[in-house]
Amino acid sequence: MIADGRIALDGDVLTTPATLLDNLRGVTVDGKPVAPPEAARLWRFYKPAGCLTAAFDPKGRPTIYDRLPPGLPRVMPVGRLDFMTEGLLLLTNDGELKRKLELPSSAVVRRYRARAFGDVSQAQLEELSEGIEIDGIRYGSIDANLERRTGRNCWIELALTEGKNREVRNVLAHLGMQVSRLIRTSYGPFSMEELDPGQVGEVQREELFRFRQTLK
Repeated sequence: MIADGRIALDGDVLTTPATLLDNLRGVTVDGKPVAPPEAARLWRFYKPAGCLTAAFDPKGRPTIYDRLPPGLPRVMPVGRLDFMTEGLLLLTNDGELKRKLELPSSAVVRRYRARAFGDVSQAQLEELSEGIEIDGIRYGSIDANLERRTGRNCWIELALTEGKNREVRNVLAHLGMQVSRLIRTSYGPFSMEELDPGQVGEVQREELFRFRQTLK
């Protein structure tokens, strides 16, 4: 944009990107003042099953943007949930916050409940705390507990900090379990409480500020 002569400072067109600025005062693009960045905001969204965490799908499948209520500003999802996975998906208008929340080094705990068919013992689930390698992919420590069982169907609670692609489904499949329903119940301190599928609730600014102070 600078090479195209579209950026100016106090009316003078910039010719080099090597320009140090203390603030955006006097900076224009195509003659229009540059607005200051918006404050970071965060929303909780109960993603329904049957939609993609993407802006567009070439196959024409519904995406989260087809399910979001009107009136939201431009938002980006924090991480992803699979097409058939439901539950808490965080949305933000801030790219830096999104990146920090997604980084494994930030160690933000994601919690899930999985309904699965098959036989698994609590001892097998507890072994996941040591991590596991499946088809050459290393999955970190997972805290998993057998919540309840009805016949060969059971509910399993899991907590993890990495969130690799299809991690919960792949790990449980490796244990011989067939997942029929997967719900993310929380991401860090934020939960899906009081949200129905498709609903959105904004995190209060003070709560978001306190949480950001805890990020590694």
